[in-house]
Amino acid sequence: MELHDLTAIALLDLYHRKAASPVDVTRAVLRHIGRWEPHLHATYALDPEAALVQAEASQARWLKGEPMGALDGVPTMIKENIATKGVPVPLGTAATELVPAAQDAPPAARLREAGAVILGKTTMPDYGMLSSGLSSFHALTRNPWDLTKNPGGSSAGAGAGAAAGYGPLHLGTDIGGSVRLPAAWCGIFTLKPSLGRIPIHPPYAGRVAGPMTRTVADAALMMGVLSHPDARDTMSLPWQDIAWQQLHRELKGLRIGLQLDAGWGLPVEPDTRAAVEAAARLFERAGAIVEPLRPFMTRAMIDGMDTFWRCRSWMDISALPEARRARVLPFIVEWARGGAGLTGEQVFRGYSQMGAMRDAAVAACAPFDVVISPTAPIAAYAAELASPTDDPARPLEHIGFTLPFNMSEQPSASINCGYTRAGLPIGMQITGPRHDDLGVLQVCHAWEQLRPAQRPWPQPPSA
Repeated sequence: MELHDLTAIALLDLYHRKAASPVDVTRAVLRHIGRWEPHLHATYALDPEAALVQAEASQARWLKGEPMGALDGVPTMIKENIATKGVPVPLGTAATELVPAAQDAPPAARLREAGAVILGKTTMPDYGMLSSGLSSFHALTRNPWDLTKNPGGSSAGAGAGAAAGYGPLHLGTDIGGSVRLPAAWCGIFTLKPSLGRIPIHPPYAGRVAGPMTRTVADAALMMGVLSHPDARDTMSLPWQDIAWQQLHRELKGLRIGLQLDAGWGLPVEPDTRAAVEAAARLFERAGAIVEPLRPFMTRAMIDGMDTFWRCRSWMDISALPEARRARVLPFIVEWARGGAGLTGEQVFRGYSQMGAMRDAAVAACAPFDVVISPTAPIAAYAAELASPTDDPARPLEHIGFTLPFNMSEQPSASINCGYTRAGLPIGMQITGPRHDDLGVLQVCHAWEQLRPAQRPWPQPPSA
């Protein structure tokens, strides 16, 4: 296997045995990115020179037998809205005035302290408000499984890069599905942790950072680093010494809720439904108890959230000078304009749907150890579209399975569970009780052992 295709766990073993060096690996990953990037456009502020300086320092530490942390020398990329010192944070939009960040945000700081070799940043759409690789600032990011398809978003570059082999470790953010949707459509693994498990700044209701990797074990490795405390996140959980890499879990007697209807939004495509149902049968054969879970979301919940988010976004966009506002992606402006002129009562009623969703999700999941569902009702859609519907009046129809677990603060992962007849990945969402992040990782790890052999990762087009 090529160096760029190795997991972080495998790379650390090579470093420990002095069978490969961080410099060798960093160079191999950068060469691979060079082959892919003209087609994918998944990176922002890629900095090979700085990466090699970091790799050389890591190599010196390994030669002395003194690695500085759990990720020393592992190539890593970070979503561009997670600040890294000295790099501007455009938030995916051409409307942003580019000012170098004064310091690392908490997740970036933890990665750097652990010795990760930070190659650069990954792309996102305007303000992170699309499940798409479309941006007014970045070039259109595409899906490596099919370059005519969307990688999803808003952690678009992270999803595409992880699938394409841009190093084993990627970091994204999620407020309604933004790590899980690109994970599903790019065939990788991700964990949206419990709110506050990974300190982030600025914090916000439902907003989390999450690892995006090819394997559950690599994500667990990242969680051991990212979950360390940072006082800047005023919504963070108390730090716990969790045994993140103890991933074994018996499936016999595990209570699984099977959700195949979100209650609203796009219908689940037949290939997606069949893949999740097949996964449920494999869990049953392994001794789990699978029972159906009825829809718990309502149209009023999503319409209320849409109203609130439109108002919040319009406040930000309308405050921009006219010349800068004109640079925002037109789809985003048209969607946000729906928040103009709303009454206080309308906005408050919309905001209250956060609590309604939380209560409904927690109650629905209570009888089960985990709930499985499609991550998204459809497979990857056309690359050029802002959303599957491409309609600012109906922008959220694809997040019925993901959004409620941001509002309920529950850990929720996406892991590949099959492929469409056209060969596109299908993501299965696995969600656990609030704060049981390790339990979700354990069930996902068990699924890795159960599932049929995975298809080879996509390769860059030949010249």
